[in-house]
Amino acid sequence: MTTTARESLTATPASPSPQAVKPTAKAPQSAVIKGRTIWISDLHLGYRDCKAEYLLEFLDSVQCDTLYLVGDIIDMWALKRKFRWPKEHYQVMLKLYDMANNGTRVIYVPGNHDEPMRRFAGNLFGPIEIIEEHEYTCANGKRYLIMHGDAMDAYINLSHITRFFGDIGYGLLLFINRWANRWRKWMGRPYFSLAGMIKDNIKGAKDAIETYQKEATDEARRRGFDGVICGHIHYPALTETNGIRYCNTGDWIENCTALVEDYSGHMRLLHFSDQVQWRDQKEALAVEQAA
Repeated sequence: MTTTARESLTATPASPSPQAVKPTAKAPQSAVIKGRTIWISDLHLGYRDCKAEYLLEFLDSVQCDTLYLVGDIIDMWALKRKFRWPKEHYQVMLKLYDMANNGTRVIYVPGNHDEPMRRFAGNLFGPIEIIEEHEYTCANGKRYLIMHGDAMDAYINLSHITRFFGDIGYGLLLFINRWANRWRKWMGRPYFSLAGMIKDNIKGAKDAIETYQKEATDEARRRGFDGVICGHIHYPALTETNGIRYCNTGDWIENCTALVEDYSGHMRLLHFSDQVQWRDQKEALAVEQAA
């Protein structure tokens, strides 16, 4: 279900999914996404393919009680290779600080690309709380394990050679995605995750994603949770298996997605770029089954 007029974004208890409307060139300043809790992950600030412009516009449109940063917020791997910190990346950090200083509880669960931050778990990063993992209770009473998800890599059996060429292949996917969307923008077309579409059609990638999802869901079940909320694999999803819910927030490299809970406990995935798409669990499951 898609909308491109962002005045329709409010995620309140009684609000249905927005209806498709005529695209608007620019979001109005009064546009706001209201939710009880919002989760974002894999921002990869400091990396060239971070969609910081869309991310900053998203954060400017957010009003919530709690914001979770579910890992790989700052890409220290990329910064170690080559220091790159555009003003938009700096503005994102300032916005997160501003939200934390003005009534939003901001919780940072570090990932593998910002792993050094795990040493500060239990402390504050300015006004932002740092926690290695977290337990969250939805408005409907469901309990979720919140983790970045890189620990699940141990269950994905790939050789070092496969991982090496996988890294090269992913870099190529992002290169293709970058230039394809520059062309689409020049042609007046909306942002589209070409990298995500390609991954959907590569068997090895699909197998790894399915293994990750199974292991994350099993981990939540073993620990007595009703579901898991994670990131890491840059593949947004909202599904349920044997009563355990799996929620992956996606990323801001390819998909520009967030997970939003309203005040009744209902969760939806949100894609936010020059177009906006809401997806609830049934819609997300139908997309996965069609892939």
